Amino acid sequence: MGRFYFHLQDGGELIPDLEGTDLPNCDAARQQALQSAREILSDAIRAGKPKTPEAFVIADEAGRMLDILPLAVVLPDRWKK
Repeated sequence: MGRFYFHLQDGGELIPDLEGTDLPNCDAARQQALQSAREILSDAIRAGKPKTPEAFVIADEAGRMLDILPLAVVLPDRWKK
């Protein structure tokens, strides 16, 4: 089990996740990021927001970047740029 942080990349800004989440491994962290991406995009669509962050930057408790997950990966293929 480890603590994973899901920072949001929004343009040139990195919005830090200060709390993190305890998860069993990197695969579970990626699944959590995918679920969160779906929630962020669906909330933005419902609220009519014209802009959302571009990606999650997944980091471990030592601050090492483990993965970058663009939010667009959860969109149906025909809607991806």
